[in-house]
This record gives sequence, structure tokens and C-alpha cells, in this order.
Amino acid sequence: MQHRTLGNQGLTVSAIGYGSMGITMAYGPGDEQEGVAAIRRAHDLGVTFFDTAEVYGWGDNEKVVGRAVAGFRDDVVIATKFGIARDWGTDSRPDHIREVADNSLRYLGVDHIDVFYQHRVDPDVPIEDVAGAVKELIDAGKVKYFGLSEAGPQTIRKAHAVQPVSVLQTEYSLFERDAEQLFPTLDELGIGFVAYSPLGRGFITGTARPAAEYDATDMRHTDPRWQPGNFEKNTEAVRRLGELAATKGVEVSQLALAWLLSRGEHIVPIPGSRSPRRVEENTGAADITLTDADLAKIDEILPHGGFGARYADGDVPTWI
Repeated sequence: MQHRTLGNQGLTVSAIGYGSMGITMAYGPGDEQEGVAAIRRAHDLGVTFFDTAEVYGWGDNEKVVGRAVAGFRDDVVIATKFGIARDWGTDSRPDHIREVADNSLRYLGVDHIDVFYQHRVDPDVPIEDVAGAVKELIDAGKVKYFGLSEAGPQTIRKAHAVQPVSVLQTEYSLFERDAEQLFPTLDELGIGFVAYSPLGRGFITGTARPAAEYDATDMRHTDPRWQPGNFEKNTEAVRRLGELAATKGVEVSQLALAWLLSRGEHIVPIPGSRSPRRVEENTGAADITLTDADLAKIDEILPHGGFGARYADGDVPTWI
């Protein structure tokens, strides 16, 4: 497995990471046993970067990740997040950040958090105060690296001036390319980028079904990309991507992940799956090289991203 350096503070991770959210939420009923198996298979294949968050079950997901990596904790980088309130609003008050950090350490069963992200920007708390609170945790040895998620250029600059930001995490895939406008700021400041939902929440695997066929607890049941009109257009785009992937002898999901890796050495995608077989497929993308002709064909198929917003109305993060 290749490795990449994210930011200028020494954070080095595998080129393909693992996002654990789907083990306990968002994609229908969870499966902890399969989730643990998937995480351990990812490690067997060289994955060293595992992503979780407080809000993924209010500690439940962190417990699963902690249990799964316990046998090789010192060999991996664990990232978790703070800043979402129980009512699904935001809460990045410094006292709350410290409380979440202590809870996450306990749930994960570790003595430090490798990457501590602000999950969403809190409009009621100055980002300088947030960065200052994380800096205190870094100075205390509870956290190693500071990350932001879904933050805009002004916010990133203000935070970085207080405590260097190692990595920004934001949705980025063939279906969602708005994050590219943030890259000049990241390049200037020396900040890495982690792409979540790199397979369009699973749409870019060729297995998507119409929204109505998903469980009511599955976010795809209401995701705009799965709704009539958008669904058909996205399905056709994935079909065409699949044809290109077939000419290279790879899966369409591998093509999509290889495309992300080609966008810059500062980018690491974190696909998630409860299936060890899918994990094997995803990690294989790190070995795929795309030619200029491949990249041109991909741009022809999806020049501006997929069809439909990435979140339902009112839920799309605002970048400042």
C-alpha cells in the first residue's frame, strides 16, 4: 500500500483509508461483526487510516473501531470528530470539545486521538476558540493532529493561524466536485485533504437501486441523487464509467477511487464498507494508473459531477 503525507505536521497515512460510519448508521441496520471483520481485513491489506466520529452512534461506532484495531492500534491512525449536538445542531464550545475528547478516548480505548476534526463549523463559536481548544488537547498529549470538516477558506485560514490544520475532510467524488475550489487554499497553507463519500454513498459501485427500495433508516431513501429523474441520469453515467473500467479490467468503484488519487498527492479517500470483499476491491484502487485518455473520458462522462444535491434541502454545509 502506498502512503501519503497530509499537511506539514507529519501526518502520514495509507493512500486509501477506511470510513466507519456505515457500520452503525446511515445505510440501514448496522452490522458490528461484519464491520470489525472489514476493518481488520483493511489493516491486513495495508490500510492505516480509520475514520469515525462521536455522532456515529454517540460512542457506539468509536467502540467498534476501538475493538477492531485493538490488536494493532500502534500501527494505525485513528481519526474522530466533535462538534455535532444531540439535537443535530452544532456545539463546538471549548468545554464541550474537551468533554468529547475524553469520551472518545474512553470509547476508543486509546491514550490519544491521532486526528481530531471539527465535524461541522459552529456559527456560534469563533473558529479561533475551537482551534485554541484543540491546541490545548495537542499540548496535553490527548490529540496529535487538528482537522476540519466542511470548512471554507476564511474559516480554514483563521483556524490555521491558531493551530496548524493538518487535514480538511469534505465530500469529494466523481459525483461531487465542489471541493476543488478549496484546493488552492489547502495548497497554499500545506493542508491535506480527506475525501469522504468517495463513491457517491455507494452509487458509484454499480449496485444502486431506486430510493424507494431502501430501508427508511437508510439515507439513500431520501438522498436527492436517488430520486426519480436524478437516479436515471446517475445510473447512466455509472454505466458509462463501468464500460471504461471494463476496458482496464477493473471495477467501476476502483476507477472512481483511482480518479480521486490522481487529483493530487495531498488527497486520501476513505471509502467505507461492512464487506471484507468490498474492502479488498477498494484498496486495490491504489494500484491502478489512469492515463490521460482515461481522465479525458471520465471528464466527458461527468464533467461537473453527478445529478442531484449531495444532501436534502437545508442540509448542505455552507462554506465561509
